[in-house]
Amino acid sequence: MRWRDGLGLCGSALSSQPLRSLLTLLGVAIGIAAVALLTAMGEGLRNRVLDSFAQFGTRVVTVRPGTLPTGGIGGILASARPLTIADADALGRLPHAEAVVPIIQGNGDIQAEGRRRRVDILGTGSQLAEAWRVHMAQGQFLPPSRDGRTPPYAVLGAKLATELFGGASPVGQRVRVGGMSFRVIGVMASKGNLLGFDLDDIAYIPVDWAESLFNREGLVKIHVLFDDSTPAEPFADAVRHLLVERHGREDFRMTSQGDLLGSLNRILATITLGIAALGGVSLFVGAVGILTIMTTTVGERTAEIGLLRAVGAAPRQVLALFLVEATLLSLLGGVLGLVMVGVLLGLLHLMVPGLPLSLSPPLVLLALLLSVLVGMGAGLAPARRAARLRPVDALRLE
Repeated sequence: MRWRDGLGLCGSALSSQPLRSLLTLLGVAIGIAAVALLTAMGEGLRNRVLDSFAQFGTRVVTVRPGTLPTGGIGGILASARPLTIADADALGRLPHAEAVVPIIQGNGDIQAEGRRRRVDILGTGSQLAEAWRVHMAQGQFLPPSRDGRTPPYAVLGAKLATELFGGASPVGQRVRVGGMSFRVIGVMASKGNLLGFDLDDIAYIPVDWAESLFNREGLVKIHVLFDDSTPAEPFADAVRHLLVERHGREDFRMTSQGDLLGSLNRILATITLGIAALGGVSLFVGAVGILTIMTTTVGERTAEIGLLRAVGAAPRQVLALFLVEATLLSLLGGVLGLVMVGVLLGLLHLMVPGLPLSLSPPLVLLALLLSVLVGMGAGLAPARRAARLRPVDALRLE
């Protein structure tokens, strides 16, 4: 049997029962559409979260005071030792250290021109803008300290500046942060949200002023940004060695931004896989539909199978004929499913513009391959049954 004849037989078999073939196509199409759409949503969410974290840089080592307690109140008290601004300055002098960002975080009232807001207040250093890859909409960021003291300047987030000053420029104006007077030196460009934390609704003040404002001894954490010429692990060892020398022991915790992103990526990839598995239930229903249709088809076409065998068709040719028919049915269903996904993604983009969606070309090819595998798997048992029919027995049933 020539392959053209085989394809002609498959096409005539599918077109002879158009309604049944269409319903089977829809079963596969809905399954493929569910898998592709849910995977696109999961992948879009993963990319959105990873981009939010990566905007602060991936070559960052974060140091926090204290160690994880091993048990008892004594373990907690023994590990409580603050990180100081002097520690941050020392880390900034390490080879390959590009920027150091000391952090003290709290919240309080900010007042300007008769308006009052309660916002997050971030005490930090002059290199935060470089390390966090932020840009200034107006003015400049906090200057370096002079003789151990930083001038009382403040930088406002984009949203906070609008709330306090409306359309007027706040640069050069006075604001009161937690009862202390600061002069606004700059306004940050809009940065957006990170896991519900609005980065545009923050007041940035020098870290030494934040110590006084919040009556703290020591920093909440220190971010150390290093250059591309050194691997993360040797640089983290250098940070650890320096702080152990300064403190006398390892009374701090260290994490790498790259490690965090890697762990987060694995977690989100697992969630995406789980979401796609939910859509796979619909695909399984489509596979059951193909299995049912092909089993019924073998029963209906027993005489045709006997005639093919009688004129010389080998069992493997009959097997291939029914496998191709099932595969063609599922492949057409996969194409229809991808068309449905394209329409749904367009509608979702119009109705919910902020919804993260990511349908990549490899995902499209994977969906088509999956539909082919579904067809082959579902059609294998009926095809083998057809191939095992004896010509005499098949013709006797005509």
